[in-house]
Formats: sequence, C-alpha cells, structure tokens
Amino acid sequence: MIQFADETIRPQVREIWKTVFGDPDDYMDVYFRHKYRDENTLVYVVEGKAVASLQMLPYLFTFCGTEIPILYIAGVSTLPEYRRRGYISQLLARSFEEAARRDISLMLLVPQEEWLLEFYDRYGFAQTFDAGITELPSLKALVEKYPGDLHAAFREFDTLFRRKDMTVQKSFDDFRAIVEEAALYDFPPVKNLMGMARVIDAEKIVRLFSERHSRNSFSITVNDELLKENNTLFTIENGKVKRGAPIVEPLLTIDIRELAQLLLGYHTSKKEEPFNKLFPEKQPQMHFMLE
Repeated sequence: MIQFADETIRPQVREIWKTVFGDPDDYMDVYFRHKYRDENTLVYVVEGKAVASLQMLPYLFTFCGTEIPILYIAGVSTLPEYRRRGYISQLLARSFEEAARRDISLMLLVPQEEWLLEFYDRYGFAQTFDAGITELPSLKALVEKYPGDLHAAFREFDTLFRRKDMTVQKSFDDFRAIVEEAALYDFPPVKNLMGMARVIDAEKIVRLFSERHSRNSFSITVNDELLKENNTLFTIENGKVKRGAPIVEPLLTIDIRELAQLLLGYHTSKKEEPFNKLFPEKQPQMHFMLE
C-alpha cells in the first residue's frame, strides 16, 4: 500500500536511498536534514516494510513572469528485489493526485541518466530543460566574498536568478543547503541541469500563459492519457481561457508533453507555424538542485 512517511518509516526511506543511489553519508545527512520531510514523502509498503519511495519537494518557479508553486520529484527508488512490480508507477500516479490536491499545476524532475527520459515520458513528462555548457557563477567565490554572512551571499545569489523567466527559484534555506552540500566536495563547477516537466492542471497553467500573452487568440485540444481532466478543448482569446468554447482559429491539437514544451518555450522557434508564433521561445533553467 501507499502511505506518507512517518518517524517509523523515515529510516527505511533513507536506507532505500542509500541502497539504490549509494550516496555517501555526509551528503545524505545534508539532504535529510534540509530537504527531507515526511509529509512530502510517498512510500510503498509491503508487509510493513518500505520498499519504494519518492519525494515531492516544493519550490517556486518563475512562469511567464509570475512565481508559481511547483513540486520537484526526487529520490525515486525501489529496492532491487522489489523492482518490476509497478510500485513506481503507482507512486507517481499518487504524486499527481497529491499535486492536484495541493493546487499544483506543474511538476519537475531531473533524470539522472539518458534512458530515464523515455521512462518518464510514459507518465506525461517531457524534456523542457537542457543541460548547460557553460559554468554557473561560483558558489565558493560568492561565499568567500561575504565571510560569515550567508544572508548577504544569498541576496547576491538571488539577484542572479530571481528575474529569470522559466527558472526554479531558491529560498535562503535552499541556498544554505546548497552551500553545505557543495562544501563537501570543495565547491565543484556547476552547470544547468537537463530536466523534465509534467503539466498537472492544464487549465490553470494555460490561463497563466494567456494572461501574459493576451494578444494571442487560438483554440487548443489537449490529450492526456493519464490525467483525464486535462483532456479538453481550450479557447484562448484576449487573455481569457474558456473550456469547450466556440473554436477560434487556428485550432491546435497536442498531447500533454507538447503542452509543457510549448508553455515553457522549449525550442519553440524551431517549431512550424503557428506554434512558433504563438509560443515565444524561452530558456528554461534548472540548477543547484542538491543533486
């Protein structure tokens, strides 16, 4: 069965993480101290034993100039002897339900290996973030610039990213965890991460997009194999969104993966018309995710 973690299950979640990912204890201490929360951890339990888990970490994401709450999926793992039983599929489905209950319209994750792109595609995720080529500003230099004043270092860090659209934002607590983790490895170079997005509430996020791009008028039919409430026709006109309203040309037909890529402006300039005209290209960024 699926349940949220509690003080009894918590050590088992950590043991699953250790077994599957093999991370050193000092890193795990940082992660479980700063990011882990029972109420954000879903666990599959078999005969009283936690055998699979995932975590839903809350962040803010700048979308079309507005910061919205999102959930970042982390620690997706199953003990080796319990794999190929569909536990992760059930945990992901439950995480979608929980995201909807929390009024979350978008979920993100970072696939640690290339083959996971195809795996998560089955669940409606699409690649919307590219791995970076150039190094990001040095955390070490930033911390050394403000010795003994982590708040000042964070304020400068925040100015680098707060106004960037389609970007995962960090709180001071996030920054403190990032610095603590980076210090374990002598502050290695950091680049943007390859990442994926999953639309949970199509109507809500389309509405946010339309408010920012009020001059665009079109109709769009969305297909979502898993979240049936997203299967509908939206008409966007003069910054307003209506479900099943009279069609406004052009009429577009897309699946939930394409919707995420279009709304986040992921390589949209390479799309054919009218997509490249209706959905401005952006540079989605995800970095410093305590990976």
